[in-house]
Amino acid sequence: MPSAPAHVVNVPVNQIREITQAAWATPDAIVLSIGEPAFPVARHVLEAGMAALDRDDTNYTPNAGIAPARAAFAERFSRQAGVDDDPSRVFVVAGAQQGLHLALSTLLGAGDEVLLPDPGYPTFAMTVGLLGGVPVPYPLVPEHDFQPRIEDLRELVTDRTKVLLLNSPSNPLGSVFDHDLTRELVRFAHEQDLWVLSDECYEAFTYDVPHVSPARFDAGGPEAVPEAHEPRVITSLTLSKTYGLTGLRIGALVTPPGMEPLLSNIMEATVSCVSAASQYAAVAALTGPQDYVSTALRHYRANRDAATAVLDDLAIGYLDARGAFYLWADLSHATGGDVRAWTRSFLADRGVALAPGTAFGARGEGWVRIALCGRAEDLVEGLSRLPAPSRT
Repeated sequence: MPSAPAHVVNVPVNQIREITQAAWATPDAIVLSIGEPAFPVARHVLEAGMAALDRDDTNYTPNAGIAPARAAFAERFSRQAGVDDDPSRVFVVAGAQQGLHLALSTLLGAGDEVLLPDPGYPTFAMTVGLLGGVPVPYPLVPEHDFQPRIEDLRELVTDRTKVLLLNSPSNPLGSVFDHDLTRELVRFAHEQDLWVLSDECYEAFTYDVPHVSPARFDAGGPEAVPEAHEPRVITSLTLSKTYGLTGLRIGALVTPPGMEPLLSNIMEATVSCVSAASQYAAVAALTGPQDYVSTALRHYRANRDAATAVLDDLAIGYLDARGAFYLWADLSHATGGDVRAWTRSFLADRGVALAPGTAFGARGEGWVRIALCGRAEDLVEGLSRLPAPSRT
């Protein structure tokens, strides 16, 4: 059998899926390893998708998506990010992961480098490698509250660096970039002539702090940095988390002007277009009642508070989650330097699945990601089984 190329063979295993699939095969396991919203999808969203099927709206759509979906995404992004956006710059994609692949397919050549957060979501590095690029992790460390530092980024830039990937609110950390840091990151990208790919999957869920989109500081934004002579921020959005539509695979890229022909060609060569029924469901979600979002936000905040109370009682350290629906906890006292193996043992022995920190990069060793989106009772019970540090 012919061999697969090295850049395909070397794509790492997603350790989140690894532990979660083991948990699904474990009777009565408490699954805290995956970010799957626990609420039923709003009825008006389901009905919009079903109505599209009932009228046999099952044909191809334009590569960039149906006009109502592009307009709805543009309106929400303009409102949430505080920028004036045009539907012509919105490309409807089959979820944030396909959007990430589409954007990087447009930006990278073989051997080009992408600056990625470490810890950061695993498919960032997986996608870069699959496209023949080189993932270059930038450090997020406890000593700096897991926030990126310009001096660290500057040391990593080479003549092959093409993209700075940002993720706020962060998966897995729950951290959020403030206004000044976001502005400085965009300024740095312009100074270094880099694209910015901003993953804003969790923009709807922050706690007592605002979400600040890098697009605010790009050329044409309301607070454009002086160095911004031409736009270079691409924003990735999804409805998977905001409205619980993980299985409908629907999201959007908000792009600088002029990229549409390239994106259309690449979209045609990958998935052509997104399901029409999913797009009509998206329109209903974006333009209809927003009760789901407000209910989910309250639930995630309450679960965060319940989880931190358990960890406080056990004297287990964690990063204060200011966004998304994850808690980043320090289990280094128990993991023996191999958190991936420890999570498998913890699942087998105690019936609880946690995502190992090494799923998100080498700097995640000793840490675990706890998903806060399920039932509060399961969350509290699962965390109560964690081993406490020695109190000697």
